[in-house]
Amino acid sequence: MAQEKILIVDDEKSMCQYLSIMLRKEGYDVKTVHNGKKALQEIKESNFDVVITDIKMEGMDGIELLGAVKETNPTLPVVIMTAYASTKTAIDALNRGAFHYLIKRAKNDEIKMVIRNALDLHRVKNENVFLKKQLKKKDEFKEIIGKSEEIQGVFNLVNKVADTDSTILISGESGTGKELIAKAIHYRSGRANAPFVSINCGALPENLLESELFGHVKGSFTGAIRDKEGMFKVASGGSFFLDEVGETTLAIQVKLLRVLQEREIIPVGGTAPIKVDVRLIAATNADLEKAVKEERFRADLYYRLNVIPVLIPPLRDRRDDIPLLVDHFLHIATERCGRRKTVSKEAMEFLSGYDWPGNVRELENIVERACILQEGDEILAEDLPEKVRHHSQERRKAVMQETQMTLDELEKEYLVSVLEETNWQKKKASAILGINASTLYRKIQRYRLSQERLKDQ
Repeated sequence: MAQEKILIVDDEKSMCQYLSIMLRKEGYDVKTVHNGKKALQEIKESNFDVVITDIKMEGMDGIELLGAVKETNPTLPVVIMTAYASTKTAIDALNRGAFHYLIKRAKNDEIKMVIRNALDLHRVKNENVFLKKQLKKKDEFKEIIGKSEEIQGVFNLVNKVADTDSTILISGESGTGKELIAKAIHYRSGRANAPFVSINCGALPENLLESELFGHVKGSFTGAIRDKEGMFKVASGGSFFLDEVGETTLAIQVKLLRVLQEREIIPVGGTAPIKVDVRLIAATNADLEKAVKEERFRADLYYRLNVIPVLIPPLRDRRDDIPLLVDHFLHIATERCGRRKTVSKEAMEFLSGYDWPGNVRELENIVERACILQEGDEILAEDLPEKVRHHSQERRKAVMQETQMTLDELEKEYLVSVLEETNWQKKKASAILGINASTLYRKIQRYRLSQERLKDQ
């Protein structure tokens, strides 16, 4: 087990030496510094388990350091020490988040006990943060339903890239769940406890979008009656989801490139750059490569965004997931309408055969509509919109026309495929076909099938 690390901050070198000797004997890894500024730098660069600081120091005093520590690492316990006991300063320190308040002439056993308690608290808080993060990781994919090979590939990629800080570009048709994937990436990353901020670039005009993204200063335009923080600033420490990035103008794209290259923004009407610490996740339903060729999207920004591409397949390319999604949306709709409903076999066939141009969002809307309008316990084919039924029927006809096979030819082809799959184990084949062995033998004789004859063909 790694040694627990303690940072001692005191401008009296003798006090630092005294405390460090005592605590090192207890088995702790101890670092000493002599001013608040240096202490803050150490805290940002290293992981400590407890900070012990004198309250009276030149420059940044102990109370100011306490406030700065709580901004940097809210779970890090800070023990305040002073040569002179004061009820007022003790209460002030505790109100500002100090773990404990000690006078320097306190007995060694009391100091050791306070440090042990502070370490126990820090350990518990860190475990809670870790467990919450793991729960978020576990729960985040619950909203993304699917067992198909295509969607499982997306899940695997998300797990690989989530804990990096690389920029992600999610591509997919409208309604495929790009924001859900972005949230899954955020909540499985080291930024999970910081904000997840999203904005749809296609929903706002250019001047308003610029102000929302980067903020503005008072008086920069008519109606700017006060300074406004941009969404990049709000997302500091977390993730920023930039939906429909292909809808941005070239002027906005220049500013986005600055964020990615310099990690800074300049508010509208401002001159001084502001540093930002965000992980950018962009999404598009447009062909950005085509937009680059047509000079509607900057090539340098595209390559900066497309560090790790994540492509979400449309629902028509993962039809195996449709029954799962229907069941999921039925469960949600049941909670709203108060009755559990099922879907008939014919209705499910229609749903599975439709191409879903609106993808998962369209499926959810149709299931909810059918659930609300159907007064019985089962959603039937006639409860589905005409476009779903008509498209599925047309698709079936097209498949039959493409094959140009009779029913007997289709049956023969299916029998051969099952027999070959089972290496001509007729008992196993009959179980897969759902017929008894004698029926299978009759069909084999009818179509004059044999393993040897097929090999010769």
